[in-house]
Amino acid sequence: MSKEEEARQAIEMLRHNEVANRVSAANRLDSVAFVLGQERTRKELLPYVTDGVDDEDEVLLAMAKSLGRMIEAVGGPKYAHLLLQPLELLLTVEENSVREAASQSAQSISEQLPPETFLTNYADMLGRLAQKEWFTARISAAGLIAVAYPRFSNPTLQRDHLIYFTRLCKDDTPMVRRVSAQYLGTMVKNVWKVLGRTALDENGVVVTSLVPLFEEFASTDQPDSVRLQTTANCVAFGEVMSEIASQHGVLKSSEIALLQRILPLVVATIDDRSWRVRWTAAAKFAHVITAYDQLPDAMDSLVPAYEKLLQDPEAEVRTAATFNLAYVAKCKARVPMPPVNRPPQDGDNDGYMAGPRVTVAERLVKRVTGLTEDDSEHVRAALALVATELAPILGKDATITYLVPPVLLLLRDAASEVRLNLISSLSALNEVIGVDLLSQSLLPAILDLAQDGKWRIRIAIIKHIPLLAKQLGRDFFTEKLSSMCVGWLGDDIATIRQAAAINLGELTALFGTQWATQFLLPSIVDIRTHESYLRRLTALQACAVMATKMDADAARLHVLPLVLEMASDIVPNIRFNVAKELQKMTPVCGVHAYESQVLPVLNLLMDDDDRDVRYYAEKTVSVLDEVFEEEA
Repeated sequence: MSKEEEARQAIEMLRHNEVANRVSAANRLDSVAFVLGQERTRKELLPYVTDGVDDEDEVLLAMAKSLGRMIEAVGGPKYAHLLLQPLELLLTVEENSVREAASQSAQSISEQLPPETFLTNYADMLGRLAQKEWFTARISAAGLIAVAYPRFSNPTLQRDHLIYFTRLCKDDTPMVRRVSAQYLGTMVKNVWKVLGRTALDENGVVVTSLVPLFEEFASTDQPDSVRLQTTANCVAFGEVMSEIASQHGVLKSSEIALLQRILPLVVATIDDRSWRVRWTAAAKFAHVITAYDQLPDAMDSLVPAYEKLLQDPEAEVRTAATFNLAYVAKCKARVPMPPVNRPPQDGDNDGYMAGPRVTVAERLVKRVTGLTEDDSEHVRAALALVATELAPILGKDATITYLVPPVLLLLRDAASEVRLNLISSLSALNEVIGVDLLSQSLLPAILDLAQDGKWRIRIAIIKHIPLLAKQLGRDFFTEKLSSMCVGWLGDDIATIRQAAAINLGELTALFGTQWATQFLLPSIVDIRTHESYLRRLTALQACAVMATKMDADAARLHVLPLVLEMASDIVPNIRFNVAKELQKMTPVCGVHAYESQVLPVLNLLMDDDDRDVRYYAEKTVSVLDEVFEEEA
């Protein structure tokens, strides 16, 4: 079939009764265009596609994606505006995924349009979309206008499209307002980039047109879906103000006044009636802190607001806020210390200002103990993951005084997930104070997790054992935990046994060959004679893993004989696994051990009655011969 016929067939498939065929053809539009050539694509294919936008959503989605890849197919940027006609129709369809794909394609095309084409064809399309009667077109216009604003070099176009955007923000349809709210922060950033600092003056565009929209979107009269965007929008505004402060050193009085209008909107989300709005604020509070950290007095209101999130009635909100604890604590500002044993109250900011100023970490660490007693296991589990990250911020003395007591409480928590999370995050604490203060409390927590009824908990603690061993030190680990690590080889769950074998290899690499032969191998020797072949198989795997972490002499003298003896096991599964493991460990032992000890055993296995044993023995011999030939 020629390329011409293939292209014609694809065009015919666009008319096919089967949706799958039409989707396939729509996905190949860019390929078809290259076959047809640029002129025929412009004169034949694009009009055909434009007439065919009344189709199933799957077809339209494929079409929207393909159009974004067809700039070169229509003749490059000079003719790229021709692609906007079908895309404009796709930007009005009801299916959200189609509109999103069409928006992405339109944006990618707009980036390659020549300036004069952008200011005419593309700008005109955005104006039409913003004024269409059907709300889906206005939804598309909101995002596209906000993103395109920096390229409107004509003041008239800047004014007109800003008016379009503000109208969309006040649209009667909640879905249009929701999408407009999503892009309000982007619009503020882009307006500032285009107009500069003057946009934030008392009579500037941001103050007169956009900040009132911030306040309107944060109003309780708006639906939840609109108020959800308040936090993200305020973050974008804070980033603009921080950039101005970074560039110019200080903020003007008008900018400070503007900041004082925005901060209450962030704080208001903390008390919103909708838990979803409060959850969004809690989840994004790290971004809030990053955006406002360098701005004057911002933390005086934001940190008390964050503390209220930590005490929210909804566990989901408290959990999201807790995850951000370390990020908030890294804030460089100093804030007033609240009165002792008094939580933040509405309208009580003046009382909070009365205390001495301390770092944010010093203030928040006082909340950690309260969180250890939270009713929700999820909150305590989140705290266990992040609490130790406060240690490098606080320093050694404050960590010992304020952070170690709640950490010890978490180590004794009834929920295994909490204890596991804390153990997995101890490295930050260890770097500041060492693990000696916690070692005696760690031990019962580790032992409890090692015997937990949930196998996923047991495997998680196994994976953390090498890190714990490094922190606890060889002597303490040997005395208290080495026997437990070997004991996992007898677990009822196969995945646990495999993880335990790998764990022994990592401990061998950490503490050395002599330690492994003295404290691990004797117990493994006993498991080799266990009545269950599964236990014997685990012992075999552990020996092989450990051998790869040992020096050659120790592997050859202490481990290789144990593995070779198991070649005579009555169970074929053991015998062919001996062949497989020898393939891994023999290169460590050296060519002499291979020729004198390993090869005779493999020759016996190649004559075994079981075909699987013979197969793996032959495969191992072949691989090892190649390995030692290359070394020679």
